[in-house]
Amino acid sequence: MVFSYNWLKEYLKTLPQPEKLADLLNMHSFEVEEVKKEGKDHLIDIDVLPNRAADCFSHYGMAREISAIAKVVLKDLDVKFKADKKLKSRELVKVEVLDKSSLSRYSAKVISGVKIKPSPQWLVERLKSCGLRPINNVVDIANYVMLETGQPIHAFDLEKIHQEKGDGLRKIIVRRAKKGEKITSLDGEKYNLDQDVLVISDLKGPLAIAGIKGGKYPEIDQKTKTIVLEAANFDPQVVRKGSKKINLRTDASLRFEHGLDPNLTELAINRASSLIQEIVKGNPSSDLIDYYPKKTLPKLIKLDLSYLKSLLGMEVKSKDAAAILKRLKFQIIKSGVDYLLVKVPSFRLDINIPEDLIEEIIRIKGLENIDPVFPVSSLIPPKKNLEIFWEDMAKNIFKEAGFNEVYNYSFFGEEEASLFHYSKDELIELENPISSEQKYLRASLIPSLVRDVEKNHKNFKEIKIFELGKVFRNEKGFKEKRMLSFLITGDSFYEAKGIVDLFLNKLGISNIWYDDYKPTPENSRSIVWHSQKAAEIKADNEEIGFLGEISPSILSELKIDKVVVCDIDFEKLLNIASEEHEYRPISRFPAVVRDLAILTPQETRVVEILNIINSAGGSLVRDVDLFDIYQGEELPDGKKNLAFHIIFQAEDRTLSSNEVDRVMEKIIKILEEDPERQVRK
Repeated sequence: MVFSYNWLKEYLKTLPQPEKLADLLNMHSFEVEEVKKEGKDHLIDIDVLPNRAADCFSHYGMAREISAIAKVVLKDLDVKFKADKKLKSRELVKVEVLDKSSLSRYSAKVISGVKIKPSPQWLVERLKSCGLRPINNVVDIANYVMLETGQPIHAFDLEKIHQEKGDGLRKIIVRRAKKGEKITSLDGEKYNLDQDVLVISDLKGPLAIAGIKGGKYPEIDQKTKTIVLEAANFDPQVVRKGSKKINLRTDASLRFEHGLDPNLTELAINRASSLIQEIVKGNPSSDLIDYYPKKTLPKLIKLDLSYLKSLLGMEVKSKDAAAILKRLKFQIIKSGVDYLLVKVPSFRLDINIPEDLIEEIIRIKGLENIDPVFPVSSLIPPKKNLEIFWEDMAKNIFKEAGFNEVYNYSFFGEEEASLFHYSKDELIELENPISSEQKYLRASLIPSLVRDVEKNHKNFKEIKIFELGKVFRNEKGFKEKRMLSFLITGDSFYEAKGIVDLFLNKLGISNIWYDDYKPTPENSRSIVWHSQKAAEIKADNEEIGFLGEISPSILSELKIDKVVVCDIDFEKLLNIASEEHEYRPISRFPAVVRDLAILTPQETRVVEILNIINSAGGSLVRDVDLFDIYQGEELPDGKKNLAFHIIFQAEDRTLSSNEVDRVMEKIIKILEEDPERQVRK
């Protein structure tokens, strides 16, 4: 807002020079955008903060702020006038408020005997310096009082307000506009109104758009003899909504939108009455029409000075704090050694709590007076959330292994339930599903992962995806737990097994082994798995997950090729995972590789042979890799050939050929204990 330096000087006994004043405001109150000399005056553009618009969006309010900063005496506004005792506003005008929720106060006063003329030169210059166009003496005084006090006021020609039949009173009504109602504003613009807009009207129609703009019909002109001054306190949201609705923002609406002190209406009307009597020679009525159902009273706040010290890190004496607050027009109701009971003036809408008072004290005292002090409180790191830690670690492991994370809906429908052979007893049905495709809470992550492949396999040669999320089952009541599932397309069972080993090893989980899939009442699964390519994942004899290829019957229905899926109980992992890892140095001694081929029944699982080799070989077997599976016609019926690389290595010595031969003989002997198995030599 632009302020006139000469105008501010009228309220203060002494005033610092414009540049010095700008520095004071910058340090203690608001940022000064510009100081510009214009004729014999200086115009100061001050960026008033939104929370201070109620008390500083006016020349007198800014002067009050400067008096506190510069420690200069503030003069009182001249609001004295000689009232016409025979003239009664209530005998001429009746105010009716229909929309009581849209305003907290409405004040009005009748002034007779006005003579409409151009304003005196000093008034014209004041308005022009602040960007307002002079109209006539009454309108200009109304605008002047708004710039001076911050309270918008408006003047109507009394004779143009329609009378009510019977008592002959001119009736002013505060109400919502009717749909389709129109008004022509003072500048000749036409606006369509509706119920979102508050209006001031008479019996015939709108006189003004409340808080925004006056209407053309009751304007002040050369024939005007008697006027009605109005000053109201409208609800900020109502004015803002109405202004946006008709796309019109004015100086008045700007002030109302930020909120005003309801006690300001009477002061503004009395100030305007004083100026009108002085300049226009009007006669103000002896009474005031005042709708004020619930008076706004000053707030009381107790300020604990020990709290002030702990917050600022410096001591402010009780008398010094009281002196600063008094300069800001706060009242000290009661004071003690360590506290102040403060009455907040109603024009300070931004002061509500003790911290607000502390902010006022320190900004006036000067922020530069606070000595820099290191904090004395210790910084305590938050307690580690292990669930989030392990989730992040798990996701990072899979991302490093080339997987993409997916997020699927927590629901599926009848089609998935039927395709993956879920019974309705184990599913949790939603009472009000969004659609039939989201009828149940998901009982597993796997159906959605397989559906992801169905939608994307035509565009990608290889798909490697994983998801970590919650599943929901009906197992003697509602059961909810987190699962981790991943999927790889193609004939990749052993690749998936390697991913499981990598994942569990990085979580510090050892003693991992794979067991035949044998459904039990406890771990029975509704997903149909490939009969020959499925295994339970165990750690320390406890099942923690399941690895397998999806049944060809399901895949053929979805028209996709082979996919391998792993489903891991993530909550069980949290109980056995460890951040501590035992790292062993790479052996300095060479490894020995031997190949082993074995003829086995076709139903033999590879994991069985792997377990036997590792168990029989003991600590000397470093690794076992399956490199070939052969099921040719030349083999005996019902047989298949499995070929392995067995890697032997010791940590403390070079293995001799005889030592490796003895271990190989032991492995072969145990394998051939089953007559259905034959090691090929």
